Amino acid sequence: MRTVWLALLLCCASQGVAAQAAKPAAKSPATAAGPQAAIDPAKEASIRKLFEMQGTKNIIDRTVAGMIENTRPQIAAMLPPGDYKEKLLDAFLDRFKKKLDAEQMMNASVPVYDKYFSKEDIDGLIAFYSTPLGKKTISVLPQVFTEAQAAGMKLGEKWGQEAMSEVLDENPDLKKALEAAAAGKR
Repeated sequence: MRTVWLALLLCCASQGVAAQAAKPAAKSPATAAGPQAAIDPAKEASIRKLFEMQGTKNIIDRTVAGMIENTRPQIAAMLPPGDYKEKLLDAFLDRFKKKLDAEQMMNASVPVYDKYFSKEDIDGLIAFYSTPLGKKTISVLPQVFTEAQAAGMKLGEKWGQEAMSEVLDENPDLKKALEAAAAGKR
């Protein structure tokens, strides 16, 4: 369940939905597609209880911190060189952090959980997370996710390097063009 939440959060953040979620939430949360029907108050309370049990706010805070850390070099690589660069990055990331609000992101997630889970599903998850196995799951999933993501990234890097090497070996003209571009020639 945490993996699903983190995947949803990262997907939303990477597509700019996080900025929209940072707007003040109405009494009935809305999706990017438009207003949702009112959520049953008892179901919403259960969803919020599930979020609390899962430590969703802390997950969001940690995910955002990691996202900020990973975003810095990506943005730096897109900016032209100059003395302004570090100051601009610091100012932008500081402002971006201030706009990210875990509570509002959770508010934006309530309709998603409402859409995919029944009240009985949510109550079942709450019951599960109240068991010793559920509590263990909550405590270890962040590390499991982190380690699985790192392993996946290593595999992705390896496969990417292999694919590039194979493509360049099969296409000597592309290899020469790449070498010329790297040397500053056209």
